[in-house]
Amino acid sequence: MTLARRDLLAAGLAGAAALSLPGEAAAAPPPEVATRQAAGGLELAFTANAPSTPTGLAISAGGRRFVMMPRFDAKVPFTLGEVLTDGAVRPYPDMATNQPDSEQPQARLFHVPNGVFDRDDTLWCLDAGLPDGSGPPVKGGPKLVQIDLADNRIRRVVPLDAGISPTSSLNDLRVDIRDGYARAYITDQGQDGEGAILAVDLATGRVVRRLAGHVSTKSQKGLLKIVEDRAVVQRKGEGPPRPVQGGANGIALSPDGRRLYYAPLIGRRLYAVETAALLDPETSDAGVAAGVEDLGEKGMTGGLTTDSKDRVYLAMQEFNAVGRRDPDGTVEIIASDPRLIWADTFWITPDRWLHISSAQVNRRPEYNGGADLQKPPYAILRMRIDADPA
Repeated sequence: MTLARRDLLAAGLAGAAALSLPGEAAAAPPPEVATRQAAGGLELAFTANAPSTPTGLAISAGGRRFVMMPRFDAKVPFTLGEVLTDGAVRPYPDMATNQPDSEQPQARLFHVPNGVFDRDDTLWCLDAGLPDGSGPPVKGGPKLVQIDLADNRIRRVVPLDAGISPTSSLNDLRVDIRDGYARAYITDQGQDGEGAILAVDLATGRVVRRLAGHVSTKSQKGLLKIVEDRAVVQRKGEGPPRPVQGGANGIALSPDGRRLYYAPLIGRRLYAVETAALLDPETSDAGVAAGVEDLGEKGMTGGLTTDSKDRVYLAMQEFNAVGRRDPDGTVEIIASDPRLIWADTFWITPDRWLHISSAQVNRRPEYNGGADLQKPPYAILRMRIDADPA
């Protein structure tokens, strides 16, 4: 049974009780709040002194740590970085590769919101091809980039233009390479909130755009995201405030790779679809849509991930919390922490640490009248779980 929203709100009070206002240093929580946080199990894993908002997070089996900083505007100096032992972040694989160039769209990184490691510990990065956060993606810019950590060089580029619309904003990625196939799945949240799912056959490079216009990939109407006790809204000039939009955003795979979980950024329901249908040329768009499952209420979330027990972890941004959905549909908050500001991307390491990034997106200038309230370094928190990565 899925938890009702009122129960989620009640459970989130432990995290909300100790929140500071955006732009202020977090005050020390009262003893009773600190006790509840300790019970939740989140601790600081490391910090990233990133030059811009680090929404993405990936950690190699050998312990190398990477953050992805979307180019929300042209001022972002680099979009993919490696976190060093002292928390400094250096451009990866180098600064030149991180400089947008429409004349070399396959060789340069424009706007990387997320990246993942495959089973061979090779880094795959998603590039949305946006040089300043909006507008039509640069031709040839949207792509998957495979990077070998041994020599820190790009091994392969997979173009995604066949799945792109003029208002695309690619957001999250899962790569599934196992016996018999090699696939990738990507969410497109859409700059207008009209999202989709991209499925990629990595063996052939074939890209298919699915579920465009479907309710499960759209930004849901009439919802308002609250983070750090404030509505996340944009205001341009003297115009009225406009709530943030976001279609298909978080994404996760079942342990056997047969099921894709996903959700809109602005939406409270979790969805699933069979992966086999996404790349099947015999299955029509209507056939894929008919197979979508509405898995029910899960709160307002960002990133998703799964563990080996097929439990879906939920970045619950309104509560500064980590939630989890069990296979029977039960949803609960398993940890909360005031440092978890705009909970975003998860990563589970082989030693059963669940990591989650604190991206501070709600503190960006576009949501605060032009004032940048982000406070580097950015925290990456972690907690022990009782399962392996999916």
